[in-house]
Amino acid sequence: MAGWNADTAAGPLGSGTVTLVEGSSFCISSANGDIHPELPHGVFHLDTRILSRWNLTINGQPLEPLAAETKEPYRALFAGRLQLSDGYADSPLIVERLREVGAGIRERITIRNYSTKPVECQIVLAVEADFADLFEVKEARIHRRWAETRGHDGDALEIQAKWHDVRKGVVVKADGAKATPEGLIFEIVVPPYGQWSTRLNVVPTGNGARPEAPFVHPAPGEMSPSDRRRQEWVAKIPALQMGNRSIQRTLRRSYDDLGALRIEDPGHPERVVVAAGAPWFMTLFGRDSLWASEMSLPVDPSLALGTLKTLADRQGTVVDAMSEEEPGKILHEVRLDVSTGLALGGKSAYYGSVDATPLFVVVLGSVSRWGFDRETIDALLPNADRALEWIREYGDRDGDGFVEYKRLNDHGLVNQGWKDSWDGINFADGTLAEPPIALCEVQAYVHGAYVARSWMAYDAGDLALAAELRDRAATLKRRFNEQFWLPDKGYYAVALDRDKRPVDACASNMGHCLWFGLVDEDKAPQMVEHLMSPDLFSGWGIRTLASDMRAYNPASYHNGSVWPHDNALIVAGLLRYGFVEEAQRIATALLEAAEYSGGRLPELFCGFGRDQFAEPVPYPTACSPQAWAATTPILLVTSLMRYDAHISQGGLWLDPVLPDSYGELHITNAPMGSGRITIDISGSAASVQGVPEGLVLHRGQRPWISDLVEQAKLHPDK
Repeated sequence: MAGWNADTAAGPLGSGTVTLVEGSSFCISSANGDIHPELPHGVFHLDTRILSRWNLTINGQPLEPLAAETKEPYRALFAGRLQLSDGYADSPLIVERLREVGAGIRERITIRNYSTKPVECQIVLAVEADFADLFEVKEARIHRRWAETRGHDGDALEIQAKWHDVRKGVVVKADGAKATPEGLIFEIVVPPYGQWSTRLNVVPTGNGARPEAPFVHPAPGEMSPSDRRRQEWVAKIPALQMGNRSIQRTLRRSYDDLGALRIEDPGHPERVVVAAGAPWFMTLFGRDSLWASEMSLPVDPSLALGTLKTLADRQGTVVDAMSEEEPGKILHEVRLDVSTGLALGGKSAYYGSVDATPLFVVVLGSVSRWGFDRETIDALLPNADRALEWIREYGDRDGDGFVEYKRLNDHGLVNQGWKDSWDGINFADGTLAEPPIALCEVQAYVHGAYVARSWMAYDAGDLALAAELRDRAATLKRRFNEQFWLPDKGYYAVALDRDKRPVDACASNMGHCLWFGLVDEDKAPQMVEHLMSPDLFSGWGIRTLASDMRAYNPASYHNGSVWPHDNALIVAGLLRYGFVEEAQRIATALLEAAEYSGGRLPELFCGFGRDQFAEPVPYPTACSPQAWAATTPILLVTSLMRYDAHISQGGLWLDPVLPDSYGELHITNAPMGSGRITIDISGSAASVQGVPEGLVLHRGQRPWISDLVEQAKLHPDK
């Protein structure tokens, strides 16, 4: 079975788990800092577990956890104490472990003695490295055994492993340690009211070679590479102050997490893309990376451009049933170091996604508005056109004008929209929908793709292509409203099944159709009434499935849980149709939910009602940080600011409807065209300083691309 299909939800990490992330490396440990091979723990680098055991004992005793605090997404401080064998008195020994993840980990261990007597300590660090593939760990099914050799010399332990002709290794080194085949040992005495400290390094090696860039501790006062990378990121993104300190903390946490989830395209180090989420999805995902890029455009438009270029390089060229590749198709997921054959068809990319391809064109349209030069956009237009060819030739298999999916082999994902768990699409009576399935939101993305490409064609003077795509979009909108609308229920079907029957579950998916303008004006009020009803709105956000549906389960992955990114897209759509109060209510609920998880929204939480539990109930295996959850607060606030740009139209737009409870908002260093602007908002009053020459600040809503296309149709010479 392919790694991505055991279930799309990650394996349970357990309470108190600490996840650190930096680029494509991450570390998962228990609350005392230990890593256990029997749990989904480890230090991972390029999708390989380079450390599977990292257990610290003092005089034979493990540490009792006291606190674990994430300082930055890549650094945490663990505090623990030694449990005394008599079980009565408090231990005088407090142990601090300051850990940072990068290409491996660095750790500083400090033991403090709060007693009048010196304490003799034998410190043992048990070390193992199984070099398991990330999927094997996630699904607890490690079959392959590497031929392992261990060498130790002085204060360093080296573990080398071979499987067929693949070699991997790791070096563990510590000041003052004695290395053994099992790990590291320190024999020390901690003086009364004194302390002892050591520094450890864990660095991967490949094919028996020494690490190219040793992961060394910086000199006193120096920044680590991760700190430097973070500082460079912070320097290029907006800084904000907000009257509501809780929302300010959430937005700053979003910036931090987005910074940590940036990974480099191995073939193009200058090109930065957004990984989907930690711990299991620290890689490029078509849908997730595109949405996160779109949602973070006002913070750093270059992320979207890097993501588009990297996806364009890997756009499908052939028909391959095992990887589900097809000409023009945008991939679902790429892995950085697949040596295990776990990827479908032995490839590092899997293409089982129905929505990444239209979203590619949508995001290119958005990027074109944010002021990149014409050559940059033009270079990606052939990829956009191949994506549109895929929609016509492969996405719409039966020629009915709707894009549907059905997996090409028995190992691929059963469901290939964003609700990609096997039971994610069902009828009101709980019956599973049978593929090929045409999802409502996918039709919205396709409509958005037609409109975006139509406008780019108008912009370039290609009136024939512009008219063709404009007409396709108009036909799709008309037919969608005829076939997906359920007049007796007052909402849209979540999908059409293989027999073109409307799948009549009341689900959140239809909310995405608002943002793309696919919903008929006369149908919007009834639909929004359903979205805001107690069946769908939990008090913390809109559930994926209404609570009166037979498949509803508040603790399921896609059938009743609340997904922040799903809600953020709905909020943006509500504002497009003028439902300001509803948008404010959802946004405020989500930002309040973030307060219960340290200012960080998780991938999802359970769908229990706020009247039932006073705090959001965590979903046990939610990714955190996760890209589109990290970008959710950004989209919520920028949507309520009604802040947007269209550089080629010579304008930026700002017309805030932030609730009074958010307080005043002050943003500096916001990217806009060739410059940086400062934004001040107080209630509905807004001012902008530093508007670049040639741009004009407008109040009101930025003209939607569909409106511009319509105007161009009426006045093609303008």
